[in-house]
Amino acid sequence: MVLFSRSFVRKRMISLATTASVAATSFALAEVPKGTDHVRGAMPIQYVADQPAHSREKPFLSENAAAMNKMMADMTIKPSGDVDRDFVAMMVPHHQGAVDMAKAELKYGHNEQLRRLAREIVAKQQQEIMVMRDAVSDKRSSPAQSPEQPRAESSPQSDSTDGSVARDGMKMSR
Repeated sequence: MVLFSRSFVRKRMISLATTASVAATSFALAEVPKGTDHVRGAMPIQYVADQPAHSREKPFLSENAAAMNKMMADMTIKPSGDVDRDFVAMMVPHHQGAVDMAKAELKYGHNEQLRRLAREIVAKQQQEIMVMRDAVSDKRSSPAQSPEQPRAESSPQSDSTDGSVARDGMKMSR
């Protein structure tokens, strides 16, 4: 007397193996490494530059990976209790990372359109870094605004002379 057919057993074994695989994967993904309070994705960037097809690209990939790793490490901050300072503390390394990666493109890249874009990125990001740092340093010297007082500068103000829009003291082209 046969209790279960081979087909029935085979289907149940496949189902059991699939369930076990999904469960193991779920547990592995759900486990948080000890001592990490930051984003899981902030892992060191690594490229497969050891392959012969990519060997001439290795210096660019190395510089780009170094810029990404530095940026990710520098963006990991301990909150200070001041949203503005924390924003700047994270955004400055983010912008500096873009500058460093754009400089690597300028050093190794050949596409003139991308090189022009990289030059623009360097100029704009460096300017924005200065604006952010100045805004935080200005905040030290200006009286602190109490949390109960909402800012009155929520709507853009138009400047009729050049068609730009002022937001929080920064002029932006339309």
